[in-house]
Amino acid sequence: MSTPLEQILQKQQDALSRNSEKSKDAQTKIFVGMATCEIAAGSRKAMEVFKNAIEAGELENVYLSQKGCAGRCNLEPTVEIYEKGKVYQYGKVSAKRAEDIIEKHLKNGQPIKEWFI
Repeated sequence: MSTPLEQILQKQQDALSRNSEKSKDAQTKIFVGMATCEIAAGSRKAMEVFKNAIEAGELENVYLSQKGCAGRCNLEPTVEIYEKGKVYQYGKVSAKRAEDIIEKHLKNGQPIKEWFI
């Protein structure tokens, strides 16, 4: 019988394997901060905007997931986008900013530098 810590570590490894398999072919990966403090700052609304855009077919070959605490409470909600070997980190991402990131950055290839962290 395994210890509680061993069970947690196994669940963590299983989750990492599932996510790795799902995301390996995605050209773009979007991670929305979903720690408790980020949720309180409104990250669920931003996550919903990205999710709806993917489900509506506005974004293709995109992997969407959540991330934990980034330790940047003053910049929450945060979003990280991994694309073509680059990482873009956005701060204070409201639902409106998420819509703008989709239009300008993800659809038209114009990252919004003013919102970078």
